[in-house]
Amino acid sequence: MSKVLYEVSERIAYITLNRPDAKNAIDQDVHKQLVEAFTTFSSDSKADVAIVTGKGDAFCAGMDLKKFVPEIVGASPKYVREMADLGLGGLTRGLHRLKKPVIGAVNGWALAAGFELALACDIRVASERASFGSFEARRGFHHGDGGIPRLVNMCGTAVAMELVLTADPVDAKRALHLNLVSSVVPHEQLMEEAKRWALKLLRNDQAALHSAKETVLEMVGRNLDDQLRLEAMYGYSCMASGVDVRKRLQRFYEKTDTGRVGAHAAEKTA
Repeated sequence: MSKVLYEVSERIAYITLNRPDAKNAIDQDVHKQLVEAFTTFSSDSKADVAIVTGKGDAFCAGMDLKKFVPEIVGASPKYVREMADLGLGGLTRGLHRLKKPVIGAVNGWALAAGFELALACDIRVASERASFGSFEARRGFHHGDGGIPRLVNMCGTAVAMELVLTADPVDAKRALHLNLVSSVVPHEQLMEEAKRWALKLLRNDQAALHSAKETVLEMVGRNLDDQLRLEAMYGYSCMASGVDVRKRLQRFYEKTDTGRVGAHAAEKTA
């Protein structure tokens, strides 16, 4: 049985960590299969949005410390460099420039590297049973796969300091308050909620989404003048090069597009 499942339905790729007996902890197999899954999704002509979740009662409990740590402690510079280039599971670093949007459906514990995997998703929705935690400091190290920079960028220095230094968990309600997730729903409604968000993305022009995501990622760490220039370059390039832009605009002019506010308003899930 594969430790990471990949299936596509209605242009949505479902990537499921399938190691429930170990709370979906990332061992070498899961790491490799996640990289393969995200690489497949990147070039999959049948999928435009991915939903990442975990089998069982956990999203991902983090790196499998029994299997991975013996390789890392005392590792060669080459090994460290390879991990730094790719990142655990690929999406956290190395494949983080994936153009297609990724939604994290956090069904339970998202700890340490599992928290980092959730943070690497573009949008996160959570079950009311979900909990998030930067537990590494309890084990003698700290985030190494994007947890700290993403916390700083998403939530600010104060929140990053609290979560990383205390190594205390936060529940789904507080995660929503901290802007870590976009919505919290009853556990049995989680995948329906994730699909609802996916359908929101699917109703939009995919080339525009890819450009918008790239633009957002390019904003990080730059000064305002650079940000404004990059936004203009990407935004107007997207407008100028899109054949679908003319079609969508024509529907807008004719008042027949389903995205209008009013008589033709789009459904929330369409």
